[in-house]
Amino acid sequence: MTKTVNHWIGGKTVEGTSGNWGPVTDPATGEVTTQVALASVEDVDAAVASAKAAYATWGTSSLAARTTVLFKYRALLDANRDAIAALITAEHGKVHSDALGEVARGLEIVELACGITTQLKGELSTQVSNRVDVSSIRQSLGVVAGITPFNFPAMVPMWMFPIAIACGNTFVLKPSEKDPSAAVKLAELASEAGLPDGVLNVLHGDKVAVDALLAHPDVAAVSFVGSTPIARHIHTTASANGKRVQALGGAKNHMLVLPDADLDAAADAAVSAAYGSAGERCMAISAVVAVGSIADELVAKIKERAEKIKIGPGNDPASEMGPLITAAHRDKVASYVTGAAAQGSEVVLDGTDFTVEGHEKGHWIGLSLLDRVPTDSDAYRDEIFGPVLCVLRTETYEEGVALINASPFGNGTAIFTRDGGAARRFQLEIEAGMVGVNVPIPVPVGYHSFGGWKDSLFGDHHIYGNDGVHFYTRGKVVTTRWPDPSEAAAGVDLGFPRNH
Repeated sequence: MTKTVNHWIGGKTVEGTSGNWGPVTDPATGEVTTQVALASVEDVDAAVASAKAAYATWGTSSLAARTTVLFKYRALLDANRDAIAALITAEHGKVHSDALGEVARGLEIVELACGITTQLKGELSTQVSNRVDVSSIRQSLGVVAGITPFNFPAMVPMWMFPIAIACGNTFVLKPSEKDPSAAVKLAELASEAGLPDGVLNVLHGDKVAVDALLAHPDVAAVSFVGSTPIARHIHTTASANGKRVQALGGAKNHMLVLPDADLDAAADAAVSAAYGSAGERCMAISAVVAVGSIADELVAKIKERAEKIKIGPGNDPASEMGPLITAAHRDKVASYVTGAAAQGSEVVLDGTDFTVEGHEKGHWIGLSLLDRVPTDSDAYRDEIFGPVLCVLRTETYEEGVALINASPFGNGTAIFTRDGGAARRFQLEIEAGMVGVNVPIPVPVGYHSFGGWKDSLFGDHHIYGNDGVHFYTRGKVVTTRWPDPSEAAAGVDLGFPRNH
């Protein structure tokens, strides 16, 4: 029997009014297992109205009250790690260990939100003029919205709403309609932790829901993670409607390998960073830039390791990589490999014909490795978002940096070297928001912020960390002058001596 996923509005399950439903498949079998409600404009209005009503009290609640709920929430999330991970595997397809890792990274931000009190401290300057003090405070925005992608259905929402609600906002989450169940589970656990009804709402839908949120007059800010074209649309539309926006877009993350690098470590890193979670992550390494004479040996080591990766259903403990999210996405990823040779690449590994016995209708694709990839080829220029690794070759460090900096994306990058001086130059010269030194996927810990440069970020704020707190609050400066008690009106005795 097909499961049904409805909206979560005002602390309870709410059926949609549109009558439209979207299919959710098990990527390992290709079978439709769930139908998800797709919101109408009226459903969006109801979710925002619920959040606005809750803000009247949540926005003025004490920091102690908010953090008490968040501490309880953190404990419930910890106790339900496996259940949340199982939902992710069932609808996204990633292996259980990957799903557990996703939950753990989301928990980091919940823990940051538990300690929000120190992040919201203001500043005070006394006696800036005669009996004049100036203070700076940060206040919540109101109703804020989050639009999140399919590849991390638990982690990315947890990058947003815990910080937002800790700061005193209320939240409307629009998760991907491809794997919606994890988001509902997160909201149910928040309610169980004591979060008041309406503070966190989950609204499922497609472009209708997104555009309604972007235009809604009661939504003060919008957070987004997804592809660059949609990020640009979100930023342009929401900004035109007077909203604060942080929109994180796509990526083409490079890994520069210098001739002095430990090639075994570099090959291990390239395989895990390119093919982990089936390459469906914005921080995946999708381009290795090999410098000098080490390219042949590095490619051989990557190929040797890639051929040993076991692909299978995400709920099989032996699987190291699962299927892709949909059949259409699988076909799109495969097209970059089948067309690579004609555009000048050398196809070292072709995973397009891969299938899993007993699961032939699943959205399977094997690992692909392309060498000597031209910079004008589709496989290099586009964000493939699948298990396809491109290798490019340069003669010098300077050529490698120039190649990376020429990319329109600037999300994350890495360098592998034993030379500290080269690493220092790289971190200063490279045009990307996140840099790894002998670390292939430099996703910052929760108390630093995540975000890229160039076409990988639209808006001024990165996500979570200090930037997240600043995004979900706005500053106010108060200048105060009080008369001295000795200057009280005649007849009012405050016990202070009169000046003569």
